[in-house]
Amino acid sequence: MSTGEQAIEILLVEDSPGDVRLTVEAFKDMKLHNKLSVASDGVEALQFLRREGAYADASRPDIIILDLNLPRLDGRQVLAEIKADERLKHIPVIILTSSSADEDIAHTYKLHANCFITKPISFEEFTRVITTVNDFWLSIVKLPPRDHLQGG
Repeated sequence: MSTGEQAIEILLVEDSPGDVRLTVEAFKDMKLHNKLSVASDGVEALQFLRREGAYADASRPDIIILDLNLPRLDGRQVLAEIKADERLKHIPVIILTSSSADEDIAHTYKLHANCFITKPISFEEFTRVITTVNDFWLSIVKLPPRDHLQGG
């Protein structure tokens, strides 16, 4: 893990309370000690990432898990804003959404998403997906050092 012994900071951008609960439970089941912050819409996610208003002291996440279908500002727009921002564009963005539409997959990769995962329906499958995300993105992949992401 590139951040040494520190817990990985994860921002989950998800408007469904049920999916937030599933994600939290899946991480708990794996006994992960990562810090999971939640933004319930696209506007809140960008405020969190830009450390605006109530999020002035928010930690910069090491990874973002982003739903596409969000209120106020949709996930595609959030992804475009993240990847256009010099301070944020290096943060890996995992798309985790109910969509499996080819146009959504193609569009998010054009916007530089790091991967696209369609949400499974069952808790067991959802837990397997979160375990796989953990195994790959949080255990194998070397994430950028935090000091390179703290500016701005």
